[in-house]
Amino acid sequence: MSNLTFRIAGLDDLPTLHALIERAYRGDSARVGWTHEADLLGGQRTDLEDLAAILTDPGRVMLLALRDDALVGCVQLADEGDGLAYLGMLSIEPSLQAAGLGRALVTAAEAEVARRFDADRMRMTVIRQRTELIAWYERRGYILTGAEAPFPMDDERFGLPKRRDLAFVVMEKAL
Repeated sequence: MSNLTFRIAGLDDLPTLHALIERAYRGDSARVGWTHEADLLGGQRTDLEDLAAILTDPGRVMLLALRDDALVGCVQLADEGDGLAYLGMLSIEPSLQAAGLGRALVTAAEAEVARRFDADRMRMTVIRQRTELIAWYERRGYILTGAEAPFPMDDERFGLPKRRDLAFVVMEKAL
């Protein structure tokens, strides 16, 4: 993808960052892309307070992908210690999904955690019902660990479940 640059988000990025994440995960705007949670969850994906907490935590960052200075993607990265980093909230502008942007952003994220956190492994959680997304990560070298984590079913900050069997699978990759 030409004219693509990456940088760490600052507090000034909060409004556009929040809008991108919501478009990518929720509502009819998310349905434009090839993968979304709109059929599994309603409500919000995150809020400005949670995003501000990420941006002010020295152990976490939001890596932004910009094309011609316009925000087109982002991903949260966190230092979990002992060479392990966490990747979460990967968000791609829905109309640009399937154009290689997610692959480029994940590659940049892997390099960023290796440099910033001295990480040699990346972990993530994916809602187990998002099989097409799990397969996409497997094609990027992530493997299912066999571990699962509960979905915060009754915490509206993470969305309103449309079904009660949601859970996360844990995936990991050696960097």
